[in-house]
Amino acid sequence: MRTWREMRGFPLAVQLLLVNQLGVNTGFYLLIPYLATHLGENLGMSAAVVGIVLGVRNLSQQGLFIIGGSASDRLGARGVIIAGCAVRTVGFALFALGDGLPVLLAASVLSGIAGALFNPAVRAYLAQEAGERKAEAFALFNVFATTGALIGPLLGSVLLLVDFRTSALTAAGIFAVLTVAQALVLPARKVEPSGNSGVLADWREVLGNRAFLAFALAMVGMFTLENQLYLLLPDGAREATGWDGAAGIVFLVGTVANLTLQLRITTSLKSRGDRARWIAVGLAVMGLAFLPPALVKGAGSPGWLDAGPVLLGALLLYLGVMVASPFVMELIPRFGRSELTGTYFGIFYVVSGVAAAVGNTVVGWAMDAGESGGRPWLPWVCCAAFGLASAGGVAWLHRLGGLPADPASAAPAQAGERSRA
Repeated sequence: MRTWREMRGFPLAVQLLLVNQLGVNTGFYLLIPYLATHLGENLGMSAAVVGIVLGVRNLSQQGLFIIGGSASDRLGARGVIIAGCAVRTVGFALFALGDGLPVLLAASVLSGIAGALFNPAVRAYLAQEAGERKAEAFALFNVFATTGALIGPLLGSVLLLVDFRTSALTAAGIFAVLTVAQALVLPARKVEPSGNSGVLADWREVLGNRAFLAFALAMVGMFTLENQLYLLLPDGAREATGWDGAAGIVFLVGTVANLTLQLRITTSLKSRGDRARWIAVGLAVMGLAFLPPALVKGAGSPGWLDAGPVLLGALLLYLGVMVASPFVMELIPRFGRSELTGTYFGIFYVVSGVAAAVGNTVVGWAMDAGESGGRPWLPWVCCAAFGLASAGGVAWLHRLGGLPADPASAAPAQAGERSRA
């Protein structure tokens, strides 16, 4: 109930973007988690070809976030969001209509470009519309996104009882509905000129902000550890129980915690200390989440009792994300001018995405090395180190004064400057 009350307190545009994110994650996760199985088992493609198709989608999205962010600033976030959903509609429809490699590659590229368009644009629009309540808006954004990430796989598993084509067409239909809804309801906003001579000048301005780049790199732990919700933690739950369905319990734990605690955590912490401090605390909790499973992994042979520490780790990881993520999203636009909000989000996701890709490679290596060397605790300790290192990085930047001041403390300072002028 509190979620709905908070949601109704925001403008219609924000409400639509929250529902939009629920639909985006539902449509995405009812298809993408099952794509590799479809390509390998249904179409008989080799593991290498499957990797190429999936890798093209990731590369298209991660590499083009900066384009989506700049388009949001230059053309307006509304049009970019609508275009992104429309492109993903086409991309997911191609997954349903074509079985040849060229068609599948085109579908992967289009679905990746779509994410690169609307992800930074949605966040830029949300930051601009939420005003001084950015933290609460992004907290709600997390609630709807997490809920969609749970509904999607559940719906996808049901639709796969028919066939993969039905799943792909359903996902495409969801994005088609979102496209129409945004075109009809999402208000257009005047685009403020950035004052720079072109997009490249915008990029130079953002990339010249050393504090922002340092912060984006410090977020490697957050993105690397979030990805373990789909890799290490489900694998640990399955290994502990011998039951494939145990992975679903990990997502269920997180969704229930998110629905019941996210808003309470954000509103409570918002008025208690610097935002940067809570970002560091959240990252530290995310790192510590991997220690309970690590202790069990080092104790002996796996069994059902190991599921408890794994689920505890998942809960702590979700709690860490709930503490840090809204304040991270709130902080990004404050590194620079409001006219470049989309560009800041786009470059943030490019930098942190590349860094997280390296982090995930390290975790994958640790999983292989731990299995072959009789050290099953190794990847879990590796993840703990990532989280604690990121927490230390943010705390260090905060101590150096390299992070923007909180809105509450910045307002009196600006008022004082005006009175002295």
